[in-house]
Amino acid sequence: MKTTTPRVPSAETGFSYTRPFFEGLVDTALAHAKKLGATDAGAEASEGCGLSVSVRKGELENVERNRDKSLGVTVYVGQRRGNASTSDFSRAAIEQTVQAAYDIARFTAEDPVAGLPDAEDIATTQPDLDLFHPWALTSEQAAKIALECEAAALATDRRITNSEGAGVSAQQSHFFSAHTRGFRGGYASSRHSLSVAPIAGKGTGMQRDAWYSSMRCAEELASPEAVGRYAAERALSRLKSRKISTRECPVLFESPLAAGLLGGFVQAVSGGALYRKSSFLLDSMGKKVFPEHIHLDEDPFVLRGKGSSPFDEEGVQTRARKVVDAGRVQGYFLSTYSARKLGMKTTGNAGGSHNLTLSSRRTRPGDDLDAMLKKLGTGLFVIELMGQGVNYVTGDYSRGASGFWVENGQIAYPVQEITIAGNMKDMFKGIEAVGADTYNYGAKTVGSILINRMKVAGS
Repeated sequence: MKTTTPRVPSAETGFSYTRPFFEGLVDTALAHAKKLGATDAGAEASEGCGLSVSVRKGELENVERNRDKSLGVTVYVGQRRGNASTSDFSRAAIEQTVQAAYDIARFTAEDPVAGLPDAEDIATTQPDLDLFHPWALTSEQAAKIALECEAAALATDRRITNSEGAGVSAQQSHFFSAHTRGFRGGYASSRHSLSVAPIAGKGTGMQRDAWYSSMRCAEELASPEAVGRYAAERALSRLKSRKISTRECPVLFESPLAAGLLGGFVQAVSGGALYRKSSFLLDSMGKKVFPEHIHLDEDPFVLRGKGSSPFDEEGVQTRARKVVDAGRVQGYFLSTYSARKLGMKTTGNAGGSHNLTLSSRRTRPGDDLDAMLKKLGTGLFVIELMGQGVNYVTGDYSRGASGFWVENGQIAYPVQEITIAGNMKDMFKGIEAVGADTYNYGAKTVGSILINRMKVAGS
């Protein structure tokens, strides 16, 4: 297997264990599984640690340090599978964990598609994707940043009257995984964030909003002042919200919410939903689900990307690909198991998607939010959704919402206590435009999305 030199965690990173130590644990587990008579086996050793600090109204509220470790083992006896895990890294505990997984496998019913990935699917290259940037942060420093963020929100306008608090989180982890089909690999990664939730107004007229910044590298986080100020401006913009009457109209989803729509598509074309026939997009391969101007690309190799990985959770090689091309579905999101259930090949998506970007051939560089509001014309601009009203079997969609009523391309007034409804099949086909105001939400990047028509239930 061709690899680059891995970033090896050391004492300076805050980790308690090294990569070679984890390799030894995994090799011990695999050797014991073979000794017991396992047909195949896989194991993963991991460690995570971090600091989370929250403040509220200028006072320190909570300081939490987390540290966890785990060794997970999967054992196959023919086509029977067993899993067990432990946080005890002693040899006796490892052998007991392997024995437990082996015993579970022996008494589990056979599954004709159970098993490790095929040899040709296993990752042979593991490029360094620059995912590990530890943040050497003390609790005092984290509290100072959070207080600055909240203070910036409170100082934005005298109508910012309260706060639900601000928080800073610095998290990092590393793992090593291997299985008996020849895979060996692992890496370290980090994720840091800053958030705040101010409250505007008084009494029954109060409105809240929130904003955050999350990155692999702390140096790339937005400044505390910028996060606080923007969160406050969002809360202020919602003051004097009103209801609107029931109607049908175009709806513009703000980019963070548009990422949620994209997540709905991913869930509908993921292996588990497809082989259980619990998806409104069954048998959609090669079919037109979006308008022709829509494309969806997956790229696991974005440096510092939140969804980047050289291999999936099974050690399968990840690949850059077009998931949707000119509106037509070109690929599903499949693990080895779900692919076998469907009579297909794994797509390297055990554990989820990797850096998805939804784009439109119609989008121009100047299509910022103001331009998208002009394209909306007269309709609803949604900035918050509530409830879990999505039926992934039928595609029916109904969510509580708040945002702004827009007339002639200009925001007229804020609205609240409304419900938007439709069917996701129609919503996807009704996408008229995607903005250049892109937002990254985890493994998804998308601009605001304009849908031609939805039902809006109000007063």
